[in-house]
Amino acid sequence: MTTDLDALRDRLVSAVEEAADLAALEDLRISALGKKGEITAHMKQLGGMDPEQRKQMGQALNQVKAHVAKALDARKAVLENADLEKRLAEERVDVTLPVAPEPVGSVHPISQTIDELTAIFSDMGFTVAEGPDIEDDFHNFDALNIPPEHPARQEHDTFYLPPVTEDQAHMVLRTHTSPVQIRTMMGQKPPIRVICPGRTYRADYDATHSPNFHQVEGLVIDKATHMGHLKGCLIEFCKAYFEVEDVPVRFRASHFPFTEPSAEMDIGYAKRDGQIKIGAGDDWLEIVGCGMVHPKVLRNCGLDPDVYQGFAFGMGIERIAMLKYGIPDLRTFYEADVRWLRHYGFAGLDIPNLYEGLSR
Repeated sequence: MTTDLDALRDRLVSAVEEAADLAALEDLRISALGKKGEITAHMKQLGGMDPEQRKQMGQALNQVKAHVAKALDARKAVLENADLEKRLAEERVDVTLPVAPEPVGSVHPISQTIDELTAIFSDMGFTVAEGPDIEDDFHNFDALNIPPEHPARQEHDTFYLPPVTEDQAHMVLRTHTSPVQIRTMMGQKPPIRVICPGRTYRADYDATHSPNFHQVEGLVIDKATHMGHLKGCLIEFCKAYFEVEDVPVRFRASHFPFTEPSAEMDIGYAKRDGQIKIGAGDDWLEIVGCGMVHPKVLRNCGLDPDVYQGFAFGMGIERIAMLKYGIPDLRTFYEADVRWLRHYGFAGLDIPNLYEGLSR
């Protein structure tokens, strides 16, 4: 039996030394030491031997296994060094050659989408309003009729900042761009027609949520605006943004503290070959929250709700970009992968407009 094991050891070691590449070496390792390998098969026979014979055979098999494993490691080191030398030779850079031109930079899909939104709503008479990323409780919550017990005000959902002084109001990283609407209504007399794109922050992170994301919100305030104007505005936006002439749309009753009545807008879509196709389809996708501005919000901003009324809406910029351009994972927007940007990015000088096409 010892002679048989010596022959097995010599045969396996010889095969290892003749392995031409790492793939062949891995196949040899599996055939010798794997679950169904030759040495393993001999090990499984130990259970049927008497104790003395099992002891001797076990020691002999362990020696064979050690020899083969040592030979595998040595051959692997040789082959890896050979592969490295080959790569170094093939990937050698000739420093005497002229420098290759850098590839032209790309516009990030978020920037592209903001430009597209601006082009669409500017054509409807909206202007762009901006505000600070760090807000106080009043502008971020109180003025928007969000009560103290609302889940959005809890620490598990909102990033609160430590106060600089004891009497300072609670400061937060804004959870939406609605505070920009509040600042606009408090600082500007109606009629008002603005969109508010910008960064927002919430404590959430997965394939469809990020702690830092972008929203665009719209606000119209005057003396004669009604729900029909809101619906028409959003339907025309969907047609222009998704570049589809016929977009099925439905509005569902919802609840938001800052609008009354409130609604969510769904658009029709179909799934084809694993991709979402916006337009006529057999299912619905929610993309916008909207409604008529709550009278309490108007009063908080110094406007008389018996004289003025208006509508507001909001949507996630990453979300609509993912739908339009087929981007499957929200997290990839922030991974700074140049290859991803080259694939999904846009030419820097192709400014979106409604006359030549938004996403040329």
